[in-house]
Amino acid sequence: MSSSSSSVSHLRALQDRAQTVADAYQKVQNEISTAVEASQRLNAQLSENELVQKEFAQLTPENVVYKLIGSALVKQDQVDARANVDKRLEFIRSEIKRFEQQLTGLKERSDKLQLELVEMQMAMQQQQGGPQAAPATVTA
Repeated sequence: MSSSSSSVSHLRALQDRAQTVADAYQKVQNEISTAVEASQRLNAQLSENELVQKEFAQLTPENVVYKLIGSALVKQDQVDARANVDKRLEFIRSEIKRFEQQLTGLKERSDKLQLELVEMQMAMQQQQGGPQAAPATVTA
């Protein structure tokens, strides 16, 4: 009877650990989703700013550049405007790179957690004396 109670407590411990891993997996999936959304916003900003940069390339020195501040258009020096757009593009590109690196790390963590979860499911099946079925996979 002692081995039966030991077996039940071991199974319960496996189930608790599996729940913890499943929760961590879900958290990582949410982080991936947030990072993907931020990356998409940055890519949209990149496109907009590259378009502005192309427009600047077509300006002559006589053209006047205005900047929208609140509801007012304020005259801005063309050189300053170009420099601001260049700095913004540099910043956006570095942020995109940062999010890509973050996504790579999150996906690696997700894969490890998914593998751990599958292994735990198999261990629980063995503990319950169930058939050696193919492991279930968790999809994002």
